[in-house]
Amino acid sequence: MLEYVNQNNLPALLKGEGVPEYNAITPEQITENIPDLIKSLDKNFNELEKKLKQKLSNNETISWDQVMTPLHEIGERLRWSWGTVCHLNGVCNSIQLREAYATQQPKVVRFSNQIGQSQIIHKALCYLKEQLSDSLNHTQKRILDAELLSMHQRGVGLSNSLRKEFNSDSELMAQLSTSYSNNVLDATKEWSLLLTNKTDVDGLPDRALESMAAAAKEAGDLYSKENSEPTPQKGPWRLGLDMPSYITFITHSSNRQLRETVYRAYVSRASYNKLNNQPLIEEILTIRSRQAKRLGYANWAELSLASKMARNIDNVENLLEELRGAALPVAQKELSDLKACAKKHRAPEGSDLAPWDISFWAEKLKQERFDINQEELRPWFPFSQVLNGLFGVCEKLFDITIEAADGESPIWHEDVRFFKVRDSDGSPLAAFYLDPFSRPLTKRSGAWMDECLIKHTASNGEKVLPIAYLVCNQTPPVDEKPSLMSFEEVETLFHEFGHGLQHMLTTVDYPQAAGINNVEWDAVELPSQFMENWCLDRATLMGMAKHWKTCEPLPEPEFEKLKRSRTFNSGLGTLRQVHFALTDLRLHSQWDKDLGQTPDEMRREIALTTTVIPPITEDQFLCAFSHIFAGGYAAGYYSYKWAEVLSADAFSAFEEAGLSQKEKVRSIGKLFRDTVLSLGGSRSPEEVFMSFRGRPAKTDALIRHSGLAMSD
Repeated sequence: MLEYVNQNNLPALLKGEGVPEYNAITPEQITENIPDLIKSLDKNFNELEKKLKQKLSNNETISWDQVMTPLHEIGERLRWSWGTVCHLNGVCNSIQLREAYATQQPKVVRFSNQIGQSQIIHKALCYLKEQLSDSLNHTQKRILDAELLSMHQRGVGLSNSLRKEFNSDSELMAQLSTSYSNNVLDATKEWSLLLTNKTDVDGLPDRALESMAAAAKEAGDLYSKENSEPTPQKGPWRLGLDMPSYITFITHSSNRQLRETVYRAYVSRASYNKLNNQPLIEEILTIRSRQAKRLGYANWAELSLASKMARNIDNVENLLEELRGAALPVAQKELSDLKACAKKHRAPEGSDLAPWDISFWAEKLKQERFDINQEELRPWFPFSQVLNGLFGVCEKLFDITIEAADGESPIWHEDVRFFKVRDSDGSPLAAFYLDPFSRPLTKRSGAWMDECLIKHTASNGEKVLPIAYLVCNQTPPVDEKPSLMSFEEVETLFHEFGHGLQHMLTTVDYPQAAGINNVEWDAVELPSQFMENWCLDRATLMGMAKHWKTCEPLPEPEFEKLKRSRTFNSGLGTLRQVHFALTDLRLHSQWDKDLGQTPDEMRREIALTTTVIPPITEDQFLCAFSHIFAGGYAAGYYSYKWAEVLSADAFSAFEEAGLSQKEKVRSIGKLFRDTVLSLGGSRSPEEVFMSFRGRPAKTDALIRHSGLAMSD
């Protein structure tokens, strides 16, 4: 599977199976080959429609394999090629690549709409649902229901005139989302600040100075006194807005004026000049609302929730209000504690903390309250050691082995690693790519899992095993020093690997429901958030936390401090997530161009009850809220909190059994694998959770884990 030979001498982008030859795929090839692919798929699709139309006209029996198998094969060829383009656009972005992407995207959207709006396919699916209901299994019925809902939401029931308008808006919306994403990437990489005085970097850890000096060297900056290259000790230091650099500076810099400068730059990204996303936001929201109404929904949120666990807006509002009510008094107390800490240190901002002070004083207070310094813990979390720890807990819980297979598969950057996953008997299960480090000039921010290959049976009968893309933006290595991870970066790696596990350990034979496919969006974060819990499991953490130089384990007191600090500022953290989720929901359910209020103004109105420090004027957070404007979370950002209820309750099964009870943990881990990780979208999330837990999910564990119970 991994060593596919391109015997037909097809261009790399049209190979359609196996692992893509990333370095052979050029912008020119994208421009040349995607039209050929669409033309070929269009021919195949027309032939399929013709066959099905004839059978329907003659009242002949139609089988599942006569409809779903060829439909999947057409969709999979498109997903394989265009998915590769999308992946490269996210991890190897360039002007030439994004131009090729933008040029071909409308063709892909147009063809996807053609499939989704096919009356013949729709009739065939309805036939399967109505006539073959007794012979279809539960998974097939769920797939059919999802396909029919998807076709409805892609305009299959619209009149010809409305369909033309719908399709035109679909293409425009895709273009706007791409432009939005490009603006965020460009705004992030275009801003930098050259620091030349030692006082400019007071408080910053050595690791940050090394990274900033390396950035200055790369930019061609010189140490003026000696006209020599930058050094971590003497500078100069160049600061950027990529996440590792920004978080470190805003958390540790003693220079309040510079913290303010950097904060204002960060929260105003993509909000002015040629990279201004504000008009794109209004246009995207307007089109989404228009599309939803064409399909018979009141708004985009209603459309979005039709395919989610939450089902309706009121259920989401109720969850968010419950969390807001619990978090607000806790957050207010936490803010008071931060002010008291600043006053104790005689800081002028003590009585009136600004947004750029929160992370700085939170770190100070955490150090004082728990005697813990996150930066000082980094040497115990070298990337390779954390990776071994992650693999170890997966082997313990799920009875799998993970082995490095670097050099056995094409890669797109020298930092990328490749691994194989085997079952306990040594049989191959899956594989995954890991692209761990930040590259602010060519790689979009954030962390994500995506599908390289989906588990399915090829047309020649070959079993295709799943392969995942796991992408992070953690602190890169500098010179001879390895990537030393913050604890938050450790959690992020575990989080994304949870997504990867659901993709890789699926046992569903239908690709439409294998892995994360057909899993309701507000349940898809269950495995990822579940895996985060293991970062503070004693055996897991103490097994991987070893000093990169001395190999000494993390001192026991430091582990206890990490555990005690788990719920530190959980009120502020929860309130922040509620603010994001409620803003997303209200924008997609209430905002309208005729409302007399901009999206930013609506967001600020929501902030009155969901923040303890109002956003400053320059804070144009929506302009970089890529989750909802350039990702899949529109009217779905609440999913993180919704799924957190499931993940916390799932982990509590291990806690109840005793995390030190190896056999019990292994037994429950096997059950988790056989249900949550294996069943994918073949069952509803409620059914899957019930199969694992033996009962519906409860909020008790989340309240306990978050520490919000103290608000009563």
